[in-house]
Amino acid sequence: MADQSRSAPASVQEARDVAEDARESEWAHPSFVKELFLGRFRFDLIHPHPPEDAAAMAEAAPFLARLKAFLDERYDADLVDRTGEIPEAYVQELREMGAFGIKIPKEFGGLGLSQLAYVKAMELVTSKCGSLCALLSASQSIGVPQPLKLFGTEAQQREFFPRIAQGGITAFALTEVHAGSDPANMTTSAVPSADGEHWILNGEKLWCTNGTRADLFVVMARTPDREVNGKLRRKQITAFIVDARTPGITIKHRCRFMGLKAIENGWLSFTDVKVPARNILWGEGKGLKLALITLNTGRLTIPASVAGATKGLLRGVRQWAQERVQWGQPIAKHEAIAQKIARMAASTFAMESVALMSTALYERGGTDIRLEAAIAKLFNTELAWRTVDDALQVRGGRGYETADSLRARGEAPLPVERAMRDSRINLIFEGSSEIMRLFIAREAVDRHFSIAFPIVDPKSTLGTRLRHLAKAAPFYLTWYPGTWISTMRTYHGFGRLEKHLEFTDRAARRLGRALFHAMVRFGPGLEKRQMVLFRAVDIGAELYAMAATISRAKMLEGQGNAEAMELADLFCREARERVEASFRAFYGRHDGALYRTAQRVVQGDHAWLESGIVDGLGAPADAPAAVREAVPV
Repeated sequence: MADQSRSAPASVQEARDVAEDARESEWAHPSFVKELFLGRFRFDLIHPHPPEDAAAMAEAAPFLARLKAFLDERYDADLVDRTGEIPEAYVQELREMGAFGIKIPKEFGGLGLSQLAYVKAMELVTSKCGSLCALLSASQSIGVPQPLKLFGTEAQQREFFPRIAQGGITAFALTEVHAGSDPANMTTSAVPSADGEHWILNGEKLWCTNGTRADLFVVMARTPDREVNGKLRRKQITAFIVDARTPGITIKHRCRFMGLKAIENGWLSFTDVKVPARNILWGEGKGLKLALITLNTGRLTIPASVAGATKGLLRGVRQWAQERVQWGQPIAKHEAIAQKIARMAASTFAMESVALMSTALYERGGTDIRLEAAIAKLFNTELAWRTVDDALQVRGGRGYETADSLRARGEAPLPVERAMRDSRINLIFEGSSEIMRLFIAREAVDRHFSIAFPIVDPKSTLGTRLRHLAKAAPFYLTWYPGTWISTMRTYHGFGRLEKHLEFTDRAARRLGRALFHAMVRFGPGLEKRQMVLFRAVDIGAELYAMAATISRAKMLEGQGNAEAMELADLFCREARERVEASFRAFYGRHDGALYRTAQRVVQGDHAWLESGIVDGLGAPADAPAAVREAVPV
């Protein structure tokens, strides 16, 4: 039976060990972003902009056209938001057009389209409905198809790919009540049956997107400790493909949220669920690493999706600002509104550039995109949130009013308030902004920690320090002076963007020095100085976005779209100011005071501030059942 007891939380060291064991430590291919954090502006790694595969996109064109027609002519996003349900008729039409098997090879009944075609499809879908994008993307970006493609055996692919290609919905079950971004606290377990033919799965999973509608799951579970290369591996996590029809699986609750009203997200229970041993993906103890590698590609979806959402808002706001007249002229003529619209346009162009560059690097191959994908997810979701906020402000009261209410009054039902509700989760989905920054920061300092950590570690003996100093000296004697010496590189041919490329080149070298200085200053304590590391990550993200935007603008100029240079210039102007601000605040003069105050608040020292309010935010515990149960589950 499922063990509902709560074991002791994992220690700091246990959590670190689990995370490090799952981390990809090798870099088989170059990474533009990794080079940025080492103070090297390797523009040659991303420019010229990797071109689209014309043949692949031509092959995708009929599907994309059919999908667009479905969204334009038949899909009612306001109905879906209002009822909290995606009608089965919609899902069936998507099945029939192959929308659940976009990337599944044709030999298994899928469309066999490219990653670029897939993210363009998700951009299209999100411009209409975030809930629908969640259904399609969770099934294909992090659900069964992606890890099955990367790690599945030939037999597993033959068994499951055809079922998914025909419209089988899949889900990814990792999070638990006490285990989210820290999988060391996972309690869901799987143990082998006596005959070795099955694994017996017990536990619960929370916030499983598509969990309430899925046909297949990838379930992460703790498997017994075992010895690997003479070392006992504890808290092993293994990935299983689980058929939703298997006895013992219960949907305990369908979760409802602020936005994405129709998302099929659930709290699931697994009680003595028998999973065939052949359904283990990759191997015992490799589940967490599988999840992280899968997410390298899976994270390419959200950046393109949020770009699609903001493009739709930009169109509506642009038209509104020209039509709405206040004080004798269209509101677009007023500087306060004009600036918001300009930023929306420049930000949307930058978001799409980051999404397309990251996808293009993946398609081209030969590049390790784990940092590019993580930054694309972090940067685009945060910029999209600010852009949606600007759109709502430009629309004023109409931005806050629901589309249904606007329609009932005879006005254009631009769903800005729905876009805001739907957009907020993107800063949490597939790794929150804070987790993304920690992940990126870990890789940003990896080279320095691997070379110089023993030198600055106070626990190291003098002999250890001297040995590692001798090993590190050849690298640092050439690398560090190089971060001060100008490359004298020129960027002729980029017109108004030349100065931005020169700035990015200088800022990259400055970033490399700043991270090295921080390591020398804090030593092993740097990992606890999260805000310092986060500012470094934010600088790197801005520099990647600038480079991607410039490269794409130059490509579009060559194709006859010179107007793209204007948007790239505006984005870079403002990005440079953000970079400079992050450098000025790098060590955070007030970080210590903020941390100390936070601890005092949590301990209740400032509870006096909470006086004069009611005790509860929701319905009282003794409220009538009809009141407490009014919300559908």
